[in-house]
Formats: sequence, C-alpha cells, structure tokens
Amino acid sequence: MHRRPTEFYDAYIFDMDGTIYLGDQLLPGVTRLIGELRRREIPIRYLSNNPTKDPEMYARMLTRLGLPTPVEDIANTIVTTTRWLLANHPDAVLFPIAEEPLRRALTEAGFRISDDPTEIDIVIASYDRQFDYRKLQIAFDAIWFHRRAFLIETNPDRFCPFPGGRGEPDCAAITAAIEACTRTRCVKSLGKPDPIMLQVTMEGLDARLEHSVMVGDRLQTDIRMALDAGMASAAVLTGEATADDVRVLPADQQPRYVLDRIDRLVPAAVWDELGWTDTD
Repeated sequence: MHRRPTEFYDAYIFDMDGTIYLGDQLLPGVTRLIGELRRREIPIRYLSNNPTKDPEMYARMLTRLGLPTPVEDIANTIVTTTRWLLANHPDAVLFPIAEEPLRRALTEAGFRISDDPTEIDIVIASYDRQFDYRKLQIAFDAIWFHRRAFLIETNPDRFCPFPGGRGEPDCAAITAAIEACTRTRCVKSLGKPDPIMLQVTMEGLDARLEHSVMVGDRLQTDIRMALDAGMASAAVLTGEATADDVRVLPADQQPRYVLDRIDRLVPAAVWDELGWTDTD
C-alpha cells in the first residue's frame, strides 16, 4: 500500500487539516519533511478549503507550530472565492453566510455586502458556525421569493475533522439547507476539487504542474483535484482517508502514492542517506 516517490518533485502542494496538522499538533514527519524541502529550496504551497481563517492567520499558525511560513505560501477558499467573484461578478451585491475572515476579505476587495433580499445578487454558502434560521430565510427570500440571486459555495466539504475522530458540519451542510428550501442548485464551488485552487496556487511558481505533487488526506477533494489536473497525488492516511477507502477506489481514481506518514514523500534512497527512522 505504501507506494513512494523515487525522486523529488518541482513543487509540493499540501493540504493542511489532516495532512500537516490535526488540531494544534503537527502530524508525524511534517517537521523534517518541510525542513528537507526548504533546505533543497523546493517550492512549497499550502492549501485549505477552510474559509474561517485568512492566509495571514494560517501563516501565523504554521509559524507558531514550528513551520516558519510566509503568507505568500498560503492559498485558501477566501482567496479563490474573492478572485473568482472579482473576475466574474465584480459589481455583484453579496450575502455571505460566512465568518468574519471571508466577510472582511470581500469588503476589502470592494464588494458590497447586504442582508436585504431585494438587492442580493449572489448568496455565498460557507463554513459558518453562526449559521441560523435568519440567514437561511434571507437566502431563501433572495433566491426563491424574489428570484434574483444565485448560490455559490466556498467549498464542498461535508464536515471539518477534529482530533479523536470527532468533527463539525462544514459548508456542504449549509449549501444543502439552502438548496433544499429553494429548489435550486449551487452553481459554483470554489474550493478543492475545483481547478481554480491549483490555478491560484501555482501562480508565480517556477514549476511544471505535471512535475509537482498534491498531498492531502481527502480523496474526493485533494486527490480528485490532482487527478483532474494531471498532477501527481499522494494520499496520507493521517486524516479522513483510510487504507480501505483507497483500496476500493477504481484504478483510474487511485492516488499515485499512499503514505502512512507524510515524510515518506522523501525518496527512499534519500531517507536512507539521511539515516531517518519512523521516529519523528
């Protein structure tokens, strides 16, 4: 099951939750893998479908956990949602069902935010731990009653994992509630596996997509995005995906690598040269 690379890639794109850390702890092997990639000056980028933190918050968190990270190395659904809206609907009036980091980013980008259903053009479903019936009613009125707004979502995740196997409902639960009462469908999902995540992430990198690798713990987002883009993929069994989940996948949906710990991304020959063992 533990297929491994035989050489280093041009660039490494990492999911974060369940891949780099879980809760407030780095996962086994992360520190020395990232240290080795930095030592070799191989580009690193971090991705997240979580829109409750902006890139600055993620960079500070990774630095606090022991991985010094410039904000330029972070891309998440706050970035992709804002860029997609600027490119496609720059004058839209928005109703984001979202937490403060996304609302702040949209305001700073020049968008007008409103909770008046008669003027809302786009309802944005997001990971919002303050979601309530009032917000659902506004979305319902804007989309169904006034027939003027459409629905997008920041990410398609059903839940956000916590240490110990627990989690909490994520954006897909809010999207489903709006779809159910309005009889409409979300027209755009701006997180993984949508290719916009890779487009944003690879901008400015001196790296070829086909010689870069996407590393993540979710088969339907991280790995699916890489497969659709023609990019190498590595599934780590430290978050959502299990070995059994991978085993039952059709051959054309299999990740290239399946790893029990993330530092096995280092080629076996280099691992041996460095004298590494399974002790972090």
